[in-house]
Amino acid sequence: MLFNSYEFILVFLPVSLAGFFTIGKLIGREAAILWLFLASLFFYAWWDPAYLVLLMGSIAFNFVLGRYLFRLGNTGRQKAASSALGLGIFVNLALLGYYKYTDFFIRNVNSIFGTDIFLVKIVLPLAISFFTFNQIAYLVDARKGIAGEGRFSHYALFVTFFPHLIAGPIVHHAELMPQFRRRDALVSSKDDLAVGIAIFAIGLIKKAVLADGIAVYAAPVFTAAAHGGHLTLFTAWGGALAYTMQLYFDFSGYSDMAIGAARLFGIHLPLNFNSPYKSTSITEFWRRWHITLSRFLRDYLYIPLGGNRKGKLRRYLNLFITMLLGGLWHGAGWTFMLWGGLHGVYLIINHGWRFIYTQLGYESRRFEPLTKALSWLITFVAVVIGWVFFRAESLPASIAMLEGMFGFNGIAIPNALMTRLGPVGGWLHVLGVRSSLADGAVSGGSDFILTWLWVGFLFAIAMVMPNTQEIMARHHPALDTYKSKPRDAVLLSDALFGRLRWAYSRRWAVVTAAISAAGLLSLSHVSEFLYFQF
Repeated sequence: MLFNSYEFILVFLPVSLAGFFTIGKLIGREAAILWLFLASLFFYAWWDPAYLVLLMGSIAFNFVLGRYLFRLGNTGRQKAASSALGLGIFVNLALLGYYKYTDFFIRNVNSIFGTDIFLVKIVLPLAISFFTFNQIAYLVDARKGIAGEGRFSHYALFVTFFPHLIAGPIVHHAELMPQFRRRDALVSSKDDLAVGIAIFAIGLIKKAVLADGIAVYAAPVFTAAAHGGHLTLFTAWGGALAYTMQLYFDFSGYSDMAIGAARLFGIHLPLNFNSPYKSTSITEFWRRWHITLSRFLRDYLYIPLGGNRKGKLRRYLNLFITMLLGGLWHGAGWTFMLWGGLHGVYLIINHGWRFIYTQLGYESRRFEPLTKALSWLITFVAVVIGWVFFRAESLPASIAMLEGMFGFNGIAIPNALMTRLGPVGGWLHVLGVRSSLADGAVSGGSDFILTWLWVGFLFAIAMVMPNTQEIMARHHPALDTYKSKPRDAVLLSDALFGRLRWAYSRRWAVVTAAISAAGLLSLSHVSEFLYFQF
């Protein structure tokens, strides 16, 4: 079941919400938690009931092991606890590896050794990457003695709570379950309902109107690249930037809808998305993009590998390995590994450059406008290039996209547009810009113009407008994933758009109703969130 569907918005969400508070009031906390757990199972089973067995088996295994680890941690049996934790991590990763990477492994074995092993053709269970990482984090926390759960229904709800089940955020047990134990947790709050509806509505409009609106201009370009098309510069960059904006508003919209849906129940989820395209470095980008995944990779991979404790060379190697595996987590393909490895290289360069200019005494100039603008531009272009590998269907398709973006196939604009430019068209022709009847991806001048209009419009929203957290700042919309918030690359938004901060008012009630209606009316063609495939 999708957040952006009539079934979810008009039936499942209100029924599960009413049932939770009604049962909690009439029967009690445990019955309400059981109801929400069963509702979350129904939400998951809507996709494919067959994988409920897998989900419940994973939950049961990790619940029993987590209780055992928690007891061992309190008795000081460190060696036994480490062995049990190792077993738990191995089982979870083996399960993830079997479903997600078996066919990828077989294809590569066949390619390298010339064998003809049949593909298993396993259907990837929905959300397996997310509920696996949630439970690995729980086992590690149980081993440390900072998380323990004695009731199976509570633990099962921690894993399956539907707002975060499918595509995150990746939550810690200590972030989520204490909220269900609050004294007022079973009392419906008008404040939570109003704030939750507003956040959900903002997310819905991002997904249904903005992300899906520009998707039609990104897909044809990548499809053309996959079929060997020779893309020219403007077409290739138009497609890459269109996907850059589609992914931004798709993931941002999902994150808002997840936080908004949870807030209806009085639950604050961790912040998972915070204007990443405003970043002035790759390090900052990863503190703003998929924040809870970045936290997981840092705490459970980078730091155990040694972090920055064993010298600079080892630190850079740890960064590269962490990002390489982070790319592989996103998908079983060489393009995802290249994307992760590329970001590992970006981070190495970023940290190396910071060390060099600090040693040279340039630290005091870091916030100069020109330096800041240049840092933002380099970061943004690097991210866009990375997204090409993330989106492309194959390595040759990504190379075809990059060839076009770097101008190897020349510069061209549609003939229908060139003929209307008059003298400007002649001037462009002198500069080497040619006209074309078709570019393998765009059918004419209207598609070309609409692509760049959409890109410019969404770019302005992403860079200038306040994000959802800033709009809802007075009402604590989400848990702060990092204690120290990243500095904004664009500080102008607060000064110019302070009046856009949400408040209990008739004006905001009308705005919320309007964007909710616009989102609902845009659901005639429902599409999955891009992160559902991971």
